[in-house]
Amino acid sequence: MPYFDAASTAPLHPVAREALLASLDEGWADPARLYREGRRARLLLDAAREAAAEAVGCRPDELVFTPSGTQAVHTGVSGALAARRRAGRRLLHSAVEHSSVLHAAEVHEAAGGSRAELPVDRTGRVAAGEVAAALGTDTALVCLQSANHEVGTEQPVDEVAELCREAGVPLLVDAAQSLPWGPVPGPWSLLAASAHKWGGPPGVGLLAVRKGTRFAPQGPADERESGRSPGFENLPAIVAAAASLRALRADPGTAGEAARLRLLVDRIRARVPELVPDVEVVGDPVRRLPHLVTFSCLYVDGETLLHELDRAGFSVSSGSSCTSSTLTPSHVLRAMGVLSEGNVRISLPYGTAEAEVERFLEVLPQVVRSVRERLGVPAAGGGEVPAAAGGAPQTAPAAPAAEPAEAAGLVVDALGKRCPIPVIELAKVIGEVPVGQTVTVLSDDEAARQDIPAWCTMRDQEYVGERAAGRGAAYVVRRRA
Repeated sequence: MPYFDAASTAPLHPVAREALLASLDEGWADPARLYREGRRARLLLDAAREAAAEAVGCRPDELVFTPSGTQAVHTGVSGALAARRRAGRRLLHSAVEHSSVLHAAEVHEAAGGSRAELPVDRTGRVAAGEVAAALGTDTALVCLQSANHEVGTEQPVDEVAELCREAGVPLLVDAAQSLPWGPVPGPWSLLAASAHKWGGPPGVGLLAVRKGTRFAPQGPADERESGRSPGFENLPAIVAAAASLRALRADPGTAGEAARLRLLVDRIRARVPELVPDVEVVGDPVRRLPHLVTFSCLYVDGETLLHELDRAGFSVSSGSSCTSSTLTPSHVLRAMGVLSEGNVRISLPYGTAEAEVERFLEVLPQVVRSVRERLGVPAAGGGEVPAAAGGAPQTAPAAPAAEPAEAAGLVVDALGKRCPIPVIELAKVIGEVPVGQTVTVLSDDEAARQDIPAWCTMRDQEYVGERAAGRGAAYVVRRRA
């Protein structure tokens, strides 16, 4: 069964497996003890730290191991902010950061600090100029991922790091997705990553704090890991994580594998819109991770789509609003202003066979067609959905005269219906109104706030805006074509 979700967690690297088994025999003792078994464990820990530091591009005494990448981010953010409390309490981060950064920012804000989000363009990329404009004398820390977890877009970390250095503000980089492919460029101050993203075992993260960066660990003090990550080290997992990362760096075939996966992803990016009508491929087409591609399908229930792909033998993930884990749109897709419904993220692990990608491209059109048919959407796309498809949509009387002029016209009542139904019903009736007139969609689904404007962009219709409407919102669209 093809596994296409390496961005969530990569399969265990063979070197990691070997190192894990060996260190269970050799590295079980306390590395802080002076007897023979402890000294042996200490040698393994020191060697793992040196190997990880070399791969990251820092000194061994600048790097500590943590129980997870999330813990590394939380420790890095809280320690850097606490150390710079007198300089300022303002935290800057991009709008598409990993949830670990956003959760740390929420805690900082609840404790009396402030934060500001840096906007991204439609590809999910932050402009270095936006960072320069946002830096101020009260800025305590900037957080910027090296590459986005959901869409793969690479960020201008080296440019932003230079700007932060000139301003005297530390930069924390979430390098979880990019570190398997190479070190992070630029004079960053702090870096966090997670071993299971590069084929190491889960339960190991790393945090690098470069010398000269002010840092004050929070929470009870502990003598282990320079006082920055309390608790007994999971030495076998640490050794396996460092061994697999070192193996990736030392293998001359890593660059070739990255190039090979990039070509496979290029094929997916080009072929999916040709094979499946009404698809938006998102993320930067060039400045991106080599193994990751994300696309969204109009008129598709994302959760059902993932289940059907699983039944067809493909393990993929999604940032869609319609998944069992959430009923709100992905904050990444929302910040980019792109379609969220029917979202699929493909992230190819090392060694993915070309034949598996070809079979995915064969299966995907059939799966999307099947899901759309269940929702009453015709198999052939390319235009608006006929009103006859799936029955006539529910309409409500035109808004009263007291409402804004934009609200006058056809009103579609999609209250109580989840994505992608509000968009489907909009598409069914847009052809019924004259050019220049409006359709108002009433919806209480948060995803509609994102997907209706995205639909307008894809369909060359004018999104007028939204207004409060009882227990939901009214989204107004003017027919332009």
